[in-house]
Amino acid sequence: MNISSAILHIAPARLDEACAALLAMPGVEIHARSEEGKVVVTLENDDMNSAADSYVALHGIAGVASAAMVYQYSDDESVTEEVEA
Repeated sequence: MNISSAILHIAPARLDEACAALLAMPGVEIHARSEEGKVVVTLENDDMNSAADSYVALHGIAGVASAAMVYQYSDDESVTEEVEA
């Protein structure tokens, strides 16, 4: 599991359109937005590869000028528990 957050800068004229596109992306939640075009999002993905793909997709949304990751947490759920003998 990978959880990260990012701050996006979006052209104010395209803010509503871009936020609709963000909400259509799996694992993306919007937590704050300003009229000036700053948007705070979290992304939840199954692994690091899909997280990287999500960040690439953020840059492809019309109106997004920049996306900067500000937090990242990764947990390897495939780790097995140790068995006591």
